[in-house]
Amino acid sequence: MSIEVVNPATGEAFAEAPDCSPEQLDEAFAAAAAALPAWAADEDARRAAMVELAEAIVAAGPELLDLVVLETGKPRALAEVETIASDAWLRYYAESEIPRPLISEDEGPRLEQRHRPVGVVAGIVPWNFPVGNAIWKIAPAMRTGCTLVLKPSPFTPLATLRLGEIASEILPPGVVTVVSGGDQLGALMSEHPLPRKVAFTGSIGTGKRVAASAAPDLKRVTLELGGNDAAILLDDVDLEAAAPAVFGMATFNAGQVCVIPKRVYVPDSRYEEALEAFAAAAEAISLGAGDEGQMGPLITKPQYERVTRLVAAALANGARAVSGGAPADRPGYFFPPTVIADAGDGEELVAEEQFGPVLPILRYGDPEEAVARANGTMYGLCGSVWGADPERAQALAERLECGVAYVNAHGELLPQMPFGGAKWSGIGVENGAEGLLEYTERQLVFKGKG
Repeated sequence: MSIEVVNPATGEAFAEAPDCSPEQLDEAFAAAAAALPAWAADEDARRAAMVELAEAIVAAGPELLDLVVLETGKPRALAEVETIASDAWLRYYAESEIPRPLISEDEGPRLEQRHRPVGVVAGIVPWNFPVGNAIWKIAPAMRTGCTLVLKPSPFTPLATLRLGEIASEILPPGVVTVVSGGDQLGALMSEHPLPRKVAFTGSIGTGKRVAASAAPDLKRVTLELGGNDAAILLDDVDLEAAAPAVFGMATFNAGQVCVIPKRVYVPDSRYEEALEAFAAAAEAISLGAGDEGQMGPLITKPQYERVTRLVAAALANGARAVSGGAPADRPGYFFPPTVIADAGDGEELVAEEQFGPVLPILRYGDPEEAVARANGTMYGLCGSVWGADPERAQALAERLECGVAYVNAHGELLPQMPFGGAKWSGIGVENGAEGLLEYTERQLVFKGKG
């Protein structure tokens, strides 16, 4: 059995990937469980293996890059970010220390807290950054002594499968195993009795199903889910600088990123000026894939159809497109950078995560109103405030109900930066010291005086 892989820049299938059977999944988890004791016992070997894997990914960069370009349609420069980030994440965690704090050793017993590996982990990652998302699971699992069975999206399995092959040449059997298949395979993974943790990145709807299926075994879960990030521009903002910065991030990876601006609030007094600035930023972005253009296509046909539907509905309900507004007249799943004016907060394009290169610009009366409207959602991943006075902007940013509040920036992620969402945007933390400990269970060592 196999699954078809489509190049979104052409809309045509170009390859097939294995469709893992339930029996093969059982074998993968059994191998992970068998590898766990020896792998967890040798911290120095794990650190060395992580550096070796980072070096191997860099060496295989051109091959991985070609696969990412083919299965995502990304411009080559954007695809290269994934291998660069993979190297950085692996090296960051290889150098990270797992804390063992001493709580007390005075007149009473000595109390020391250690962090044990949680065990076998099931990792499920989406299609927007196939290699980068995989490393976000692989790196902390390796460092803490866990073993991992990882499933990429059926839309983008090839580069991740190759990553699994590279890892298998370095790591003991069963430490990192990549399996590919459809959505039913992800359900089998989260229900499987062997993993003690599920690390999932994807949509809120699927994340809820993952949590529900993991609950009977009381598996630990980390859920990095969707966002509908608001960016608030204050009345003193430098639009000449802010509009290209905000729009450039909003259309990064054709808008297929959870942590980027999805709606922008602008004061009434500067609304028309802002529309012109954002439209100019949109017109400066060229479409293309591989070695052409600055922005690629939507990666999947369902997402292309959804973005097209959301924009058409907003325009039918009285909004207007000041740039873009309809699919590009070319093969593949290209949708041009689009700026939408005069949409209401209740419009689906505004209220939901569109996950495409479309940015609604919304007017507000005063900053209090802007903050209230930005918070008026069950999403809570990131948000930002932009203005000439950083202290004023930060005071408002800290009132946003989100996991990461940016000031005069949006969407930047670093290995050392704890990242997680509020409300429906997730459970748990990825990256940084806190993200590392998500792959552990605390154990208190109580040492008496006798």
